Amino acid sequence: MTRALPSTSRSLPIALLRAREEVMGPIRAMLANVGITEQQWRVLRVLDERGAMEPTRIAEDSCLLLPSLTRILQKLEERGLIVRRRDEEDKRKQIVQITPAGSEVIAENLETSIALTERMRARLGAGRYEMLLDLLNELGVDGAERSGD
Repeated sequence: MTRALPSTSRSLPIALLRAREEVMGPIRAMLANVGITEQQWRVLRVLDERGAMEPTRIAEDSCLLLPSLTRILQKLEERGLIVRRRDEEDKRKQIVQITPAGSEVIAENLETSIALTERMRARLGAGRYEMLLDLLNELGVDGAERSGD
């Protein structure tokens, strides 16, 4: 018996991509006004929320590959939005911390970010919004306990 692929309207990967674009479009517009990328925004959000940490943890928590994160950290440091320092206990390790200027970027966009979230919550309804987050977090169980975005 020949099995067929589900139609693209019922394909999970395609549905996730469509949903991502629907959610990220307005966020990209917000970030364009700030002059940072969505990846830089994620790094700043993680550092602002969780405090100083090692790059490996930042990569995991912000869903980035470590080589990409290295370039992102360099750009954020050049703009004065983060600082990097050697770990006091283990000099081989690097610790990254958001600066007051980086926290200000988050604060200046807080209301817009919350409004975008609330718009999506209203569109789906609070219960379905929370259910969607729960279901998506189940797909990425390893990071679900750490991520809150």
